[in-house]
Amino acid sequence: MRTLAIECATEACSAALFDGSTLVDGRCEVLGRGHAERLVPMIAELPDKGRADRILVSLGPGSFTGVRIGIAAARALGLAWGADVLGYPTLELVRAIACSGEERAVTVCMNGGHGEYFVQNFAADSSAEGPVLSLVPEEAAKACKHAVIVGNRANELAELLDDDRLAIDLLPDANHVHLLHEPRLTRDLTPIYGRGPDATPMSERK
Repeated sequence: MRTLAIECATEACSAALFDGSTLVDGRCEVLGRGHAERLVPMIAELPDKGRADRILVSLGPGSFTGVRIGIAAARALGLAWGADVLGYPTLELVRAIACSGEERAVTVCMNGGHGEYFVQNFAADSSAEGPVLSLVPEEAAKACKHAVIVGNRANELAELLDDDRLAIDLLPDANHVHLLHEPRLTRDLTPIYGRGPDATPMSERK
């Protein structure tokens, strides 16, 4: 079974095609912005234009826009190809890349926007030890449980702590989705935003 993986919840945009658990081809670019313009051409550059029996897409948390772009593309391709579409949490992929099959407890720390960090602790057996939290840096430091911190805000979080922590700077990459455990995949494609929307709906203002 071929699987197309899509990841654009952060400044990195990536797409990868797998045959079973074997990577056939993949792309990963750190764009900052422009995911909407780059994602579909990136998929089209893959063998058979990325056509697959199954599509895996990041649900976030991360960039509100990036998460929505990825999910919309996955749904459209799934409909066109008659492919199953499953989602996965972004921080789960960061954890999986950092551990790469090794059993160790880690704290994932990613940029959450507005000066906050997305933080989630994972046990050595890869299970989440709580939900994703969006916290200001000082509170994120208090929430950090483990000696290994991974993610694109790992270094900043480690600097806030007085003890020696191992910080690994990482961005999620679709080329590594084969490291995810199948139970982490879900058919529920509801975005995981991790925090409230930036704008207040007019109905709530009234």
